Amino acid sequence: FSETTTDIHPQNTAGKQEMPDRPAPQPPGNNALGFMLASIADQYSENAKYPPWSTPLTEAQAQGYRGNHYEPVTLPLANTGQFTVTLEKYRFTKGEPILIVASINGPQVVADTLKATLEQARSRDSVATTSLAMSDDTGYYQGSLDGDEQPAEYRLIVEESIDGKPVRNVSALTIEAHLGDFEGLEDSYLANNNLVIPVRFSAEQSGYYALSAQLYSGQRPIALLQTEQRLNTGADTIDLKAHGTVLADIPVQGPLTLRHLQIRQLPEKPGNRTHYGFGPEEGFSFSPPDLDRLRDTPASDPESEQRAALLRQLADKF
Repeated sequence: FSETTTDIHPQNTAGKQEMPDRPAPQPPGNNALGFMLASIADQYSENAKYPPWSTPLTEAQAQGYRGNHYEPVTLPLANTGQFTVTLEKYRFTKGEPILIVASINGPQVVADTLKATLEQARSRDSVATTSLAMSDDTGYYQGSLDGDEQPAEYRLIVEESIDGKPVRNVSALTIEAHLGDFEGLEDSYLANNNLVIPVRFSAEQSGYYALSAQLYSGQRPIALLQTEQRLNTGADTIDLKAHGTVLADIPVQGPLTLRHLQIRQLPEKPGNRTHYGFGPEEGFSFSPPDLDRLRDTPASDPESEQRAALLRQLADKF
């Protein structure tokens, strides 16, 4: 999201010997195509083992599925310098202050303050402006903007004159409506080879919502849990379910934890904006019942099984 300009110069090919044309790559043979189809069929069969509401989670996937993570935007400067802007998150709830931290590393000559502007992504109209002052303790520029704007997508522009030239660091963020409040968990229980985890949520508006969360045992991610449900205004519960295929035969010691809870209010009409909300950063810990009754029995997914069978039929023809 950084605005930069790059000059592209044509290469000087004078005096260089042209390389002979390489033959075009040949299409894979029948055996290669059959192998590819069989591999895809195996992948469908593996996916069919897990129900869509409960899928296994690796450490790398857990990092990628964090729903409200902001990746700092770094702008390269001359002489290996860097201009970086960092926010605590990507999505802010209406009314929350937008805390901004910026740093400029390198031999550049800069002022003691930077200018930060929040503008609407579509119209590019400016809606708020502030100054970031350098902290004597950290050497970073810090400041905040009022996040009491209408829910929408926005651009954050941090700019200053560096070595006498204007430089703009541009990043994206969103402001979300307040969807409601997470109010903890009810007692979990086992049903139909699932660990059922009722999540209490008090919605501001009735409608269809989608809830997702990551299930952890200690620091180990186990599964991504997700579901959709219609909620009425006020207190309600949403049941997340961890299937036996992700919990059976896994040694669970101590409490389990739901982390990175994300709730989405689904649009009533196509084209309307989806609104996002998030649970507490620490998540919710709970003591599960005895999990010995859970079994590593594949869930039934007729659609994936049918696709796998069709792909195997095609693979057998090669």
